[in-house]
Parts: sequence; C-alpha cells; structure tokens
Amino acid sequence: MEPIKFFALDKDDLAVVSTHLQDAELKIADVHWRPQEKRLVLGIDRFDWMAAVASQPELRRCRSALRFDRVLACKCKHVDPAGKDGVLNLLAVEFEETDPPAGVVTIFFSGGPVLRLEVECLEAELADLGPSWTTVTCPAHAEDDARARG
Repeated sequence: MEPIKFFALDKDDLAVVSTHLQDAELKIADVHWRPQEKRLVLGIDRFDWMAAVASQPELRRCRSALRFDRVLACKCKHVDPAGKDGVLNLLAVEFEETDPPAGVVTIFFSGGPVLRLEVECLEAELADLGPSWTTVTCPAHAEDDARARG
C-alpha cells in the first residue's frame, strides 16, 4: 500500500479526501481540538477501499491523521467527549462556504454523530502515518445489504 497524502484547499479537494476516508474508524480519544492553535486533528484507522476493490482484493487499514487548520470553533452533536473509548465510523466530510473563503466543515459519522467546524478558510491535510495491516472485515452499509438480498 502506497501511503497517501492529500491537501484540501477547496470543496473539490475535500471531496477526494472524503472518498478516501469513507469507513475510517476513530476513537473519541483520538479527536484533538486545539483552540489556541486553531486546529483539529483526528487520528484515524483508514480503510483502503482501493485495495478492497482491486482485481485481487485485500482488506487493509492504515493509521492516518486528518488535520484541519484555521478552525475558529468545533462543535459536536451526539458525541460524548467523556466516552473516550467510544468508536466512530466516518462516513463523509463536506465543506460549505458561508462568507468566502470562510465556511463550515461537517464530518458525518454512522449512527448520527457529527463534528461541525467553523473555519476561516478550508485548509486540511490527510496523511498516512505508517504501514498498513490486514483486517478480516469489509465495511458494509444498509443499502449494500438490501442490494445483496435483491
């Protein structure tokens, strides 16, 4: 697995990052909000969808970091900061401009939890931090299960 490193400076860039983050897992303890630095960092276990859909599929994860800079506020919904061992499954990351270049980054997790970042401008980075490891399960979604049942 080749390590990935992406920078997101606009909505289209963030859409690419979001694609690579689908079904990433993270513990609540790995959400680091640094208001004095205007930074949010997430330590995640990224699922490698490219390897999973290859001609010879491999199920792998890689420890990665997702960083947002120029963050003015970080709000959470349905996330208990005291539940440090709670695990979140990342579904998507979106950006909407409110007063260009400022806007809101929304990070959606399965089951309803959401992180909402108010940013001066979009400035994000996704980077793999080390080697990948194999996993025995491939993430599945309700619509995948419905299609499989026909």
